[in-house]
Amino acid sequence: MKRIINLSGLGGLLVLAVSSFARKEPFRAPLAPRPDYAGLYRDGPHLNVDTRREGDSLRLYLRLPAPARLGPGHALRLVVWPSYEAKQPLWQDSVPRRQQHPRPGPDGTRLTFCVAAARLPAGAVLELNTNPVNTKEDYQEPTTTAWLRLTEAHLTRPFVLTDSAGLPLLRRYVQAGETFGVDSYGLYQPVRWKRYAVNPIAALPPMTNPAAMPAGPRVLPVLDSATTRPGEPLRFAESGLYALRVGGSSGSAARPLAVMVTDNKYPALTTAAELIEPLRYLTTSQERKRLTDAPDPKRAVDKFWLDIAKGNQTLGKDLIRRYYGRVTAANRLFAAHKAGWLTDRGLLYVVLGPPPSVRRLFNGEERWFYSEGGLNGGPITYTFRPRPSTFAPDYYELVRRPEYELLWYAAVETWRTPPTALTGPNVPTDLRGR
Repeated sequence: MKRIINLSGLGGLLVLAVSSFARKEPFRAPLAPRPDYAGLYRDGPHLNVDTRREGDSLRLYLRLPAPARLGPGHALRLVVWPSYEAKQPLWQDSVPRRQQHPRPGPDGTRLTFCVAAARLPAGAVLELNTNPVNTKEDYQEPTTTAWLRLTEAHLTRPFVLTDSAGLPLLRRYVQAGETFGVDSYGLYQPVRWKRYAVNPIAALPPMTNPAAMPAGPRVLPVLDSATTRPGEPLRFAESGLYALRVGGSSGSAARPLAVMVTDNKYPALTTAAELIEPLRYLTTSQERKRLTDAPDPKRAVDKFWLDIAKGNQTLGKDLIRRYYGRVTAANRLFAAHKAGWLTDRGLLYVVLGPPPSVRRLFNGEERWFYSEGGLNGGPITYTFRPRPSTFAPDYYELVRRPEYELLWYAAVETWRTPPTALTGPNVPTDLRGR
């Protein structure tokens, strides 16, 4: 017997009917207790996911990057795990091909379907993928696999951000001047927003004493606020951190969502200031000031890298491509209440590169493993602990240790004295005072 879940659409998206998982499973349950999540941090297209609560169901919105592969051997599969380290799932199901109604578009194939909220306990982990059933279970392919920790916010928020065409935005940042909307389940609700005064601070090196790290403000000052009419599009001219609250009328509870409004072409870097700021991980404040005060700051940045390459233009271009490519990737992967490269995970991603191996623990911690970079060139591990907040529900904080100091300066030296331009130590001695 097959049970069809009654769903409603959004912005013209077609609906998928999810068959009951009481039937015989068409795929083998993945039993690997510790999958490697490093693939999900690979730069490039990703399967994007968002959620909206609709009565007693949770609607999921997916965008599969082109070329999406759905059909025989690539069915959309759902697996709910008690935790990231669980050996057996709570349940699993798939959407048969005959019940799939994908909508191709210029940015990929979009899907939407609902799952009974009662089957999604808070704190559990939802895995979605379209990998072939014989794919190596340990590897996570970012174009076909996504994982979502089911927080209370994911399970209760009754609205989703949409783009100017009414399709789910599937990101938590917008560019200044970009038009977007808030699509609520049921009756349209007014949207109240506040813009907060924030001074985004770049992550400090991994050996920094936590006690010496500056504490964030207990309360953020409000710079501006307003209430929009139900269904009215939003567009913010000023960059910064905004908090949207939807609902609160007719006895309904208001649900908050933080949105980062960015300048220029985020996540890409276009201005001289945007190119200079990420250099703080490799330079001193005096070096950055010289770049900023130069008559032509962009040309000064080029000269900075060319000097590191000892005049080798090919090497200089390669260093620029790799460094700023990592900054842009970190912006896409780790955007929170501030640009991705400013976060703790962005710090390691930019300087050390994408982690070769990533494990996620039952308590939500992440451990990044690098095969080189430790003592005597051996392996090294960095641990990130979840530090969720209203403004950054998916934020992670690095566990800093004094023994990282020599290893960190060695990593910085690798950038400042690349092998083909190596003439001797070239790391500033006062990087602690960045």
